[in-house]
Amino acid sequence: MRISFDLDDTLFVNPKKTQTEPELSFPFSVLYPDRLRAGTVSLMKYLHEHGAEVWIYTTSFRSERYIRNLFRCYHIQIDEVVNGARHAREVQGNKAEAMPSKYPSHYRIDLHIDDDISVLENGKYYGFRVYLIQEDDKHWKENIITQVQKIKK
Repeated sequence: MRISFDLDDTLFVNPKKTQTEPELSFPFSVLYPDRLRAGTVSLMKYLHEHGAEVWIYTTSFRSERYIRNLFRCYHIQIDEVVNGARHAREVQGNKAEAMPSKYPSHYRIDLHIDDDISVLENGKYYGFRVYLIQEDDKHWKENIITQVQKIKK
């Protein structure tokens, strides 16, 4: 099973509005200022322990190296990264028709987690599964685990 996560406002959150994982120690906190939503570390470990591939699928143009290294600082393995550049190259390519900002089914992703309602709407239209996370979703980890268990059945 493949599960992908958006970054901005999904896993990377504003610590003034949403609880976060502990800040990285210096100098990593300077190199990687993005803050992870509280519970990300335990959720990612749970998913890997239960045989899931964990992907990052973001429209941002952060480098794959930056993304992988930030998660590595938290001892999280990321199986694949699709950033804005890779999506433009592999999904949009030379197509005249504008493709959606994210197209998880192109990568055989079973569930995508995002905060953007337009991604949810695109999922309905293009036929891919999306779990829409809210800024104040206190049970987001449990809800994602429930979604994963439903898909596995």
